[in-house]
Amino acid sequence: MTEAQIIVIATPAFLLLIGLEFTYGKLVGKNTYRLFDAMSSISAGILSQLTNIMVKALGFGVYLGAFELLAVRPLSNDSLWVWISAVILYDFCYYWNHRAGHRITLLWAAHAVHHQSEDYNLSTALRQTSTGWIFSWIFYLPLAILGYPPEVIAVVGLIDLLYQYWVHTEHVPKLGWFDRIFCSPSNHRVHHAVNAEYLDKNYGGIFVLWDRIFGTFKEEDELIPCVYGTRSHLQDWSPINANLQVYRERWRETKRSSGLINKAKLWLLGPEWRPTPEDRNPFNLAFRKYEPKTNSPQRTLSISIFCTALLAVTGLLWFSELLAWQSIACGTLIIAILLHIGMHQPS
Repeated sequence: MTEAQIIVIATPAFLLLIGLEFTYGKLVGKNTYRLFDAMSSISAGILSQLTNIMVKALGFGVYLGAFELLAVRPLSNDSLWVWISAVILYDFCYYWNHRAGHRITLLWAAHAVHHQSEDYNLSTALRQTSTGWIFSWIFYLPLAILGYPPEVIAVVGLIDLLYQYWVHTEHVPKLGWFDRIFCSPSNHRVHHAVNAEYLDKNYGGIFVLWDRIFGTFKEEDELIPCVYGTRSHLQDWSPINANLQVYRERWRETKRSSGLINKAKLWLLGPEWRPTPEDRNPFNLAFRKYEPKTNSPQRTLSISIFCTALLAVTGLLWFSELLAWQSIACGTLIIAILLHIGMHQPS
């Protein structure tokens, strides 16, 4: 069974849990969902999975080549300690990949998609980038040198990803000792917050121990409620515009900036960096969530397109191994355009 088919099988469970979280939130008077925000997040996830079908072979091929040429000593995938250590070391590499994704603008441009939702719920977990594959593979090459087989890394990578689904919720409180070791809902709420106290903290995927070791851990403070989103507000539901937002903004700033050093710094330093203090936009924590007015026909059209795209991507993922890349690319383009038409409703 392929990774794409595993995602297809897991999708009903994802959607069921989203429905349960929404229902629970309504019952307890703390609804964390808005229709278009949730559809936008899932749409970004749809586009990400379609992109992954076409580029997965690239990352796998690079890792396989590094494993065959550079592995100090190939390890056996029959050994339990290999699997356990692979989970730990993969998450260690993920920590640095994730941290770089926040502190290097070129990488943040890809990762920002996951943070753009101004709500925090299980649909946010599905909001994934379509361009992260360009550089993320670099961070896992040390595992190839250490001798971890590609099939082991493929499985533990999926484990690391699926684990992080459940931590995207406001309804699970602090968990005591668990919070001190693992990535938990409380720890990850901090990671998604744009409050100055919480910014750029808690990067671990499964383990939060990495953050404690390398000084990036921050405990959630009940007196400082988390505010979600990004400091450069997206103001759009389109998954295409979501993926292009930071690239577009930084490119415009690059063209305006003088000097090659400043142009390079705009991409290689943190997303807050600007050539002069005057260029740094102040951030107001008391912003209004993006929620353009829509009428009934608009909502009906958007929901219909969203459901059609969800069914279409299910078929493409399930049968991706049997389809030519041209067919997958064509299907991806059609679904991406449909989602853009259905979701693009700027204020």
